[in-house]
Amino acid sequence: MYDLTGFQRDLLYVAAGLDEPHGLAIKDELENYYETEIHHGRLYPNLDTVVDKGLLEKGQKDRRTNVYSVTRRGRREIEDRRKWESQYVEDIFG
Repeated sequence: MYDLTGFQRDLLYVAAGLDEPHGLAIKDELENYYETEIHHGRLYPNLDTVVDKGLLEKGQKDRRTNVYSVTRRGRREIEDRRKWESQYVEDIFG
């Protein structure tokens, strides 16, 4: 996970939290969070990078819609990241 950009990490986290994560659903969630438009030219190459790193798998729902799922490695990386973060902010949030 250390070699992901913050945006790529956010893509992974959002995909992990959605029931049926597809590109536009992930895009909508991130646009709400970032409060700015995310262009397809930024979204899909970064999703492909996360897939190439083995953290997400990409499948097809239909001819136009890709669906993403978090791999076992992706879940492990999220868990490790959360443990790492908690050592620094645990006292703040109790």
